[in-house]
Amino acid sequence: MLIDQFGRKIDYLRLSLTDRCNFRCTYCMPEDVQFAPRRENLALEELALIARAFVELGVEKIRLTGGEPLIHPDFDGLLRVLSRLHGLRHIALTTNGSLLAEKMPLISQSKVSQINLSLDSIQEQTFRAITRVGQLQQVLAGLDAAIAAGIERIRLNVVVSRGCNDGELEALLAFAIAKGVHIAFIEEMPLGDMKHYRRSEHFLSNEAVRQQLLGSYPLLAQTQKRQQAGPARYYQVPGKNTEVGFISPHSDNFCSSCNRVRVTRRGQMVLCLGQNDAVDLRQLMRGADDPLSALKTTIVDALMRKPESHRFDAEGDDWQVVRFMNVTGG
Repeated sequence: MLIDQFGRKIDYLRLSLTDRCNFRCTYCMPEDVQFAPRRENLALEELALIARAFVELGVEKIRLTGGEPLIHPDFDGLLRVLSRLHGLRHIALTTNGSLLAEKMPLISQSKVSQINLSLDSIQEQTFRAITRVGQLQQVLAGLDAAIAAGIERIRLNVVVSRGCNDGELEALLAFAIAKGVHIAFIEEMPLGDMKHYRRSEHFLSNEAVRQQLLGSYPLLAQTQKRQQAGPARYYQVPGKNTEVGFISPHSDNFCSSCNRVRVTRRGQMVLCLGQNDAVDLRQLMRGADDPLSALKTTIVDALMRKPESHRFDAEGDDWQVVRFMNVTGG
């Protein structure tokens, strides 16, 4: 079992496959973003070895992220390897959904039980403005394919942006209810220098979002068990299966219950999303006589450096972490 210096049990790994994405979302990356050379990404065998090390140390859930994980050339192979990994209970995906329909036959035969699908708007024009290049109908087809495949838990992730999609929050919740899926509203995070994008102008607190939704929907606070499942504070729509989550890194710090670490596509073990500190697992693996043993020792030691919390500032436009979200892993 992995325990950090503050007594938090770490049983969840977010494993990033690539910094590349086929969308260019305004709050995530600049339009002219320069992606890293593919040769810098971890090889399939290295990704699998890192996953094995974490699982042998007690991690029960791995989420594959990016960038967009489904565009990675080794996605299919890694999913097959992880699905055979003894001790791993859940595989989750975070995806923009553009390739979900195409990949669903493979995904449905794997250990994937959870899919988080980024969907900031269901209006064609707004969706295009946010993603710059995304095709809404392609994403909606992916969502329908995941529903038809019977994936255990599907959640829509909505990054709320004042003046952009804050006028359709009720419509997004109604859409989730109609589809029988869950939804989470997420405050923007200050990751990376966005230059021409002023986050302070677009920030909207989740308390304001919740109050807006309460005008149309009664929201009942979920049980303590669900509250401990991650950073989201969950509410139930009475009489519906849909849970409504609020992920509020600015206004409702959730660090005391943090149960996760991240590994980037270059093998950097990121101890906190809101901090720059990281441990280089790739160099360690490539230089060790016994890479698995070295990984496990380093992971345990590194958790003693995991910070107690982050400190995001919603008022200013200075970025507090040099990595963009697509580099960290969403």
